[in-house]
Amino acid sequence: MRLNNHINPKYKSSLQKRKSLSTKNLLQRLINGDKVALSQSITLIESEQKKHQKLVDKLITSSLPHSGQSIRIGITGVPGVGKSTFIEAFGKMLIRKGKRIAVLAVDPTSSVSKGSILGDKTRMQSLVNEKNAFIRPTASGSSLGGVARKTRENIILCEAAGYDVILVETVGVGQSETAVHSMTDFFLLLKLAGAGDELQGIKRGIIEMADVILINKADGENQKAAKQAQMEFKRALHLYPEKQSKWAPKVKCVSSLNNDGIGKVWDMIESYKNKTIENGFFHQNRFEQQKFWLYDSLNQKLKQNFYDNPKLKSKLKTYLTQIEKQEISSFKAADELYKYYLDLLNAK
Repeated sequence: MRLNNHINPKYKSSLQKRKSLSTKNLLQRLINGDKVALSQSITLIESEQKKHQKLVDKLITSSLPHSGQSIRIGITGVPGVGKSTFIEAFGKMLIRKGKRIAVLAVDPTSSVSKGSILGDKTRMQSLVNEKNAFIRPTASGSSLGGVARKTRENIILCEAAGYDVILVETVGVGQSETAVHSMTDFFLLLKLAGAGDELQGIKRGIIEMADVILINKADGENQKAAKQAQMEFKRALHLYPEKQSKWAPKVKCVSSLNNDGIGKVWDMIESYKNKTIENGFFHQNRFEQQKFWLYDSLNQKLKQNFYDNPKLKSKLKTYLTQIEKQEISSFKAADELYKYYLDLLNAK
């Protein structure tokens, strides 16, 4: 008896469709705004299987002419600052304005279990049911700062599918802010008043990247503390030189729970986009980001080529043993390994 005879006909049809996925088929469904096609495409992008790589390359290349028309917004903040609540309130407001919203939410991967909760759809229950919203939680994996390795390509796919506002939510720890900043047009930092991190927020890196600082949960008894934090951040911003974009970063108080100040955030983003398009920064910045992605992709491929080489793997083990026995320094071992790698390349 053949087991295939007992497969649910609907599921069997779904399996056959998945096996026959093609670039042309996926792209056509993508540009028609098919959410299922977008999910399937992102799954392919995130696949580690080499057999999917050619299909992915064709899909991204074919999607490029249909991309680039959105505003890409990076959103960061420490856990508990209310990112999910803000994104839900912000997203629903934009949908009422006729926008289509894609949320690429990156969940931290445990360094111990390698697992992720991927709970953003649960936290945004109202937004996830909106026809013009797409939410994709992704495990951060081992990529820099918790930003999913393929988020950059996922942005292109979302734009090809017709989403005109792309929200990239980062974990808000480590160096993830730098990675998100390198793939978005506008960078939004959420802070809490009275959490003891006001001075931490004045650190040069995060302030220089932020285009707006939002003091969230500015409601109830917390309003006074929020106003105080707003003043402190405004003073801090005056210490920094003018941005290349010529945009003066703002500090605002918002209450995601009460929808207070949410509309003004979009007004600021539109003002930023108009100003930077007018002065040429918007498109120049996107070109610089493309260059950054090129170098980053090259670095990843060179690194993978190095560590996947079986002869280098064996040599690396030998040097690790020597380092443990204090027979060679880590720096000398690195030099020797690099020379060995070059000899292997020249021998080809």
